[in-house]
Amino acid sequence: MDKRTLKIGKKYKHFKGNEYLVLYLAKHSETEEDLVVYKALYGEFGIWVRPLAMFLGTTEVHGKQINRFEEAED
Repeated sequence: MDKRTLKIGKKYKHFKGNEYLVLYLAKHSETEEDLVVYKALYGEFGIWVRPLAMFLGTTEVHGKQINRFEEAED
C-alpha cells in the first residue's frame, strides 16, 4: 500500500466535493500530534485544523473505503 504524503500549498478536494488549500503542518501543543491547517476555498473561506492521519486517511461511503481528501487538479 502506498503511503500518502501531505503537500503544503496544494489544493485538496474533500470526498463531499469542496476544495481546500493546505496552509501548514502544525503540532498539537500537548500531544505533539501532527495537525493539518487548511483553508476552505468557498463560502467564508474559514480556517480549519484536522489531525494529519485523519486528513490523509480514508472514510467509508456506500460500503467502500475512499480517501477523505484527494489532491485537486490546479
